[in-house]
Amino acid sequence: MREIINIFKKETEFHENPEQEKLRIVADNREKNSLVISELVSHNIQVNFEQLEVADFLVNNIAIERKTIQDFLSSMVSKRLSEQLMNMQQYESRLLIIEGIENQELYNDKEYEKENGMNPNAIRGFILNIILKYQVPIIFTKNYADTAKFLVVLAKKPKEDSENLRAKRITRNAEEQKQFILEGFPGIGAKTAKKLLKEYGSIKSIINAGAEELNHSIGKKSESFKQLLD
Repeated sequence: MREIINIFKKETEFHENPEQEKLRIVADNREKNSLVISELVSHNIQVNFEQLEVADFLVNNIAIERKTIQDFLSSMVSKRLSEQLMNMQQYESRLLIIEGIENQELYNDKEYEKENGMNPNAIRGFILNIILKYQVPIIFTKNYADTAKFLVVLAKKPKEDSENLRAKRITRNAEEQKQFILEGFPGIGAKTAKKLLKEYGSIKSIINAGAEELNHSIGKKSESFKQLLD
């Protein structure tokens, strides 16, 4: 016999079992137009948008940065990814997702290498740096749907007892900020940036230095450095 529902029951008595409630994932506001979001929703995941200072997704207190291959390469050159990886250190658990290996080769993008002068071994070295220096595991996904499936599996894992942290960007002192700016130029690593700051004292003095003077300080690196400044 068909069950008769008592419409006079309190509304709360019709609520689903808490165990059947939707799983939740926190996503940064900038991910709203991502195809990953629509894929998560299709898997019955509730996505809560927030302005995250660090990472693109938070899943069970795991900070996750998502990069398409093109974004990964460009943020590697600009040093933006290095800063993001540093900020992620505030989370005990963290992941980097590199998305799109189904459609784009990570190491043999000849057009990108031609434009940016990036050797495939430099990419391999940076990936090793991510794992060994920053201790951030990397997941390579085929496409946005594959990325979403990884996030769903993470959301279904039992939550660990840990503080629900909302991390903030790491604040640099003046010297660190100057060094970080200089390291954004091609061929200028930490060692060269420190040397320039030690010799000239400020970024303004470095920019105003003559080509010969810079060549004496940092050699052939000064050519590309000066070209960008000009």
